[in-house]
Formats: sequence, structure tokens, C-alpha cells
Amino acid sequence: MTLPRLESVTSLINHRNSCLRWAKVVVGAVNPSQQVVLSPRRVDLDDFLSWSQQHLCLTDAVVLEATTNAWHLCDQLRPLVSSVTVAHPNLVKLITTARVKTDARDTLHLARLLAAGLIPVVWIPPQDVRELRGLIAHRARLIRQRTRAKNRLRSTLHRYNIAPPAAGLFLRAQRPWWENLSLSAVEKLRIRQDLSLLESLEPLIGEVETELTRLSGTEPWASQVVFLLQVPGIGVINALILLAAIGDIMRFPSAKQLVGYAGLGASVHACSPDLPNRAYYQTGAKGHAGCISRSSLDGG
Repeated sequence: MTLPRLESVTSLINHRNSCLRWAKVVVGAVNPSQQVVLSPRRVDLDDFLSWSQQHLCLTDAVVLEATTNAWHLCDQLRPLVSSVTVAHPNLVKLITTARVKTDARDTLHLARLLAAGLIPVVWIPPQDVRELRGLIAHRARLIRQRTRAKNRLRSTLHRYNIAPPAAGLFLRAQRPWWENLSLSAVEKLRIRQDLSLLESLEPLIGEVETELTRLSGTEPWASQVVFLLQVPGIGVINALILLAAIGDIMRFPSAKQLVGYAGLGASVHACSPDLPNRAYYQTGAKGHAGCISRSSLDGG
């Protein structure tokens, strides 16, 4: 990473309380010589854009920690400064491990690391990748809710040694079977609500998958999906999961780096001869390994 030849390097740490009653950004800056030119201070998130327009200039570089709204802050800052960098949270911890940690100290740590060219960066995805990732994550949440509801219903049958029907346990046609089980009023209430939850989730999941199918026929995805669909076991949904998680494949200099990012290569622990291998280690967005494993099974 080349050293920024700029007037100042500004660091941001975003702070939000659990009740969402307030949100602040801790701001601090150093010059290329590592001298503090802006002491750390808190700025209300609502006032941050106007503060940035007043205090930042096109010769500044900005670094911020990766948080929920980091991409939105990047979009606001890019027209105002020379560069915006998002710091990799796990790798920054390895560099800046300290016994005393405060927002003010961490803000200056980030600024100094960027001024020295030592910031481990996170790739900033474009808007279309962000939206696809968000939609895929939403689908995954809905599917997890459906799986949990089914597991609770199966657990109820197991708890009372009730043999399930041969097929279609969760189909609407089996609703009378569930209602006629000889169980307490409390258990029947739980069963009714889990069945109702399943019924409400199915159209929601279907709506999301319909939108994913529509997106697969639009750019920038259509020209890439057509190649992934030629791989046995990969359908439209899995293809989009992979494309969203990878983003711009040109950011990986080699296939090995993509394998490591996806969590498909085993890590090695060479310090002890008794434990030469470790589990798969993933550094990128979640979903690659599971998606490819399922696709391999589907492809026979």
C-alpha cells in the first residue's frame, strides 16, 4: 500500500447504543508525519455529513472501521476526499493490540496506520453487490426461521414418542393430523403457532426467490450466471449466492486466494507435529463453502 501524500488522514469510529437512541462518530486526524492535527471528538451521526463538508477537503484520506453503516458513510465521503478506506476489523486488531482501548485512542491508531500505509483494507462493494448480498442474507434469515419452526415441531413429536406421517409432515393437508394429536392445550398452542409461522414464511421465501430469479436475468449478473449454471449442481439461487459473495473476481490475484477467501482450503498449524491440520478457515463473506457443498451433492 502506497503512503498517502495528503494534507491529513482522518479516522472515524462509528458508535451506536443498543437502543438506537443516539449514534455518534468519533473523529480524529493526523498529518503524514503522524502529528495529531485534529484531536478525537464525537460528532452526532445526524450532523456528520454537514461536519464533513465543512472540515474535510479533497486532499484528505479517510479510514473508518467496518460497521453496519460503513458503506453508507463511504458513499457520503467519497465526493469530499481523495480516498476512503475501510479497515479490516480482525487484521487491525492484530496490529493494534493494546492494554488500554478507548474510542479516542483507536481513532488515532487507525489514522496513523493509514498514514504509514499499514491499514489492512476491506473491499468496498458497489451498490448492486450490496443489494444482492442484502437480499440473499434476508432469504437466509427466513429459511433459518422456517428450519427452526420445523425442528420445534419434530422435537414435539419426539418428546411424546409420536410417529409422524409417512410423508408431507408440514403440508397443509396434514393440519388436521396435527390438530387431533392428544396433547395438552399449551402444546397444541405451540404447534398451531409454529404451523402458522411455516405457512406465513413460505410465500415470503417464494417472493424473495422470485426477485432473485429476476435479478439473474439483469446485468451485471446475467452474463456471469450463464457460466455458473453450466456447473453441475449449481442453480440460479446458488449462482447468485456465489456471485454476491465473491463480488468482483478480478480483485483476487490468484485462484488460491479465492479458495482461501471462500473457506474452501484447510488451514495448517505447523507448530505441533501432533496437530498438523486445522479446520477450514474463511476470511470472506459467509456462504461459499456451504453453497458449493450443497451444489456438489445436488450434482451427484
